[in-house]
Amino acid sequence: MKKFLSVLLSAAVIGTMALGLVGCKKSEKETKAAEGGDDKLIKVGIINNDPNESGYRTANDADMKKTFTKENGYDASFYYSLKNDEQISAAQKFVQDEVDYLLISAAGTSGWDTVLQDAKNAGIKVILFDRTIDADESLYEASIVSDMAKEGQTAVDWLASQNLSEYNIIHIQGVMGSSAQIGRSGALDTKVAAEGNWNIVTQQTAEWNAQTAQQIVQSVIDSGEKFNVIYAENDDMAKGAVMALDAANISHGVGKDVIVIGFDCNKWALEELLAGNWNYDGQCNPFQASYIDNIIKNGATQKVVIMDEKGFDAKTITQDDVNNYGI
Repeated sequence: MKKFLSVLLSAAVIGTMALGLVGCKKSEKETKAAEGGDDKLIKVGIINNDPNESGYRTANDADMKKTFTKENGYDASFYYSLKNDEQISAAQKFVQDEVDYLLISAAGTSGWDTVLQDAKNAGIKVILFDRTIDADESLYEASIVSDMAKEGQTAVDWLASQNLSEYNIIHIQGVMGSSAQIGRSGALDTKVAAEGNWNIVTQQTAEWNAQTAQQIVQSVIDSGEKFNVIYAENDDMAKGAVMALDAANISHGVGKDVIVIGFDCNKWALEELLAGNWNYDGQCNPFQASYIDNIIKNGATQKVVIMDEKGFDAKTITQDDVNNYGI
């Protein structure tokens, strides 16, 4: 009998130890989760344009990487391309990888419906940033964007206020089909069509690239056509245009032969305004990550969030403006 009781007691002790081990394993898992283990991180796939595209894009990408970190509760994967079809393919891959959120700065406005519907069917929430797309609003949670059409209109209104007797414009466009290009080109195209003294000398895409913009302007200079306005749809292309002007000893800026307009408000570009070498720069705010972070963690209160943006005139810009708004 004593031997039998001893066996039962040993079994009970072993069982208790086993239960304790199971409980210990569960506690370790719970502790890992409480400490922010990977299984509790919010999984996001971020599709953006090439960070080397422009100073604006470099700042935008840095802002995203600063926000979407493990320390802030995210498991983030990044994909970059200036080509819309490549971005769409990357989005499809993120859907297959079962991310929780898909964040998109689209290279082009069209072609997104199918992959966004696939994301919705998979329970993946989509947030657009920087640029709009042509898709039904039900396919994305929110859109944090610049009003590109307003940026273009503000710049064109400023140019009209200069009251030139004749406007002969070199129009250097960004990547065709992007919302930035569509918005910034649209306002100028409308004005030129409506006014008899507004003329487009040439209208070409430099795809946000300074060297290509320089070649476009150099070609016009070599042709002998007269011009008095450079309307470049980002700062890098404006810089390239100015390089061609400088090489040909053509004056530019406040009170000079050629008016120079750029967009994005890179700090170095605003310093060109402050020095009187450029005339106008339209702001495009790259800091959208905090808005997205807030929507993910607290929910969207509105479908479209428009970034607050300004335009700067070389005659009125201050050093404080350069310090506060330069990117």
